[in-house]
Amino acid sequence: MRLTKQVIQQLLDQNEGFKASTHYSDRNNTNDRHYQIVSGELRIRETGKTSWADSRYDNEFIADEDQTRRFLRNNLGALNTDGLNID
Repeated sequence: MRLTKQVIQQLLDQNEGFKASTHYSDRNNTNDRHYQIVSGELRIRETGKTSWADSRYDNEFIADEDQTRRFLRNNLGALNTDGLNID
């Protein structure tokens, strides 16, 4: 499926409230990302910490077009794709 702007917006609109999470951990960094589709856009909350003593972080932001496209492509099997042409 080609994820054009129109298809991306249709997927976001059809999957209001969809949530997903990822976790990444290595020797010096731990990172959790929580994704949620709200009001036709993908919102990301990223929390984590590094090996430095005061290096915890908690960021919330709206995904840009590339991040949204990557998220949708990675989660296409779990999303409602009714009415879309899936190749």
